[in-house]
Amino acid sequence: MPLYGALEAGGTKMVCAVGDEQGNILERVSLPTRTPEETMPEMLAFYRGKDLSALGVGCFGPVDLDRGSPTYGSILATPKLPWRDYPIVQRFEEALGLPVGFDTDVNAAALGEATWGCTRGLASSIYVTVGTGVGVGVVIDGRPYHGMMHPEAGHLFVARHPDDPMPQGVCPYHPNCLEGLASGPAIERRWGKKAQELSDRPEVWTLEAYYIAQALCGYMMILSPQRIILGGGVTHQEHLLPLVREEVRRQLGGYLVGKALDDLEDYIVPVSLSDNQGVMGAVRLAMDALAR
Repeated sequence: MPLYGALEAGGTKMVCAVGDEQGNILERVSLPTRTPEETMPEMLAFYRGKDLSALGVGCFGPVDLDRGSPTYGSILATPKLPWRDYPIVQRFEEALGLPVGFDTDVNAAALGEATWGCTRGLASSIYVTVGTGVGVGVVIDGRPYHGMMHPEAGHLFVARHPDDPMPQGVCPYHPNCLEGLASGPAIERRWGKKAQELSDRPEVWTLEAYYIAQALCGYMMILSPQRIILGGGVTHQEHLLPLVREEVRRQLGGYLVGKALDDLEDYIVPVSLSDNQGVMGAVRLAMDALAR
């Protein structure tokens, strides 16, 4: 059975793994994300000598996914300055001599769930992660969606709640995008404590549900996905998901109808792969790269 390298490349850590075509993760290691000069040799050392057929990379962004572009496979204007304009795919191809599949970290997570998780068998789905930032991966007809570039739906503009005590979101680009108003840093700025320290404050989670639900309603209107997955550190608050479902129903106002909307508990769901969806999606990216 062929083996595949998988990399979930994040802003704080690089999860390097080896998996098989059943989605089993056979080996993994987590490395801190430092500079390319420091981190790339460590990652290459992990993958070398493992008889891999291909490598899949789900990477923090923004990234260039246009195969016709001279900068395809590069990390673009990331706030992680040492990685800005870094040709990560080219470096792996040159060093390992393997086909390399490449996408965003959230598209990889969405693909992992669509291949082995709770959206398997569905034609369309989205994966939303709410943590240090907000990212959205979109799968349509079984493939991660790319348009002009990749979805950046974490920066969808949302209407501020009239009772929000924070005068402006934390995003340096937009005063009222979802990431700026609902991410972990936004919660900490607004309330003066980290999300995990605010579990017993209902006003925190009512407001959080308002912003997340507003974005989900927008995604539903535009993409009409067959299922929505909510992940990320902020969603580990068990009482948040029921609040989001309730708020989605309220904000939709009865406009959308359908079997899925009759059972929001089965439509807006938590992750199903024990937070391995990103690295498992990278395995699928590697499989697709080999098939190409």
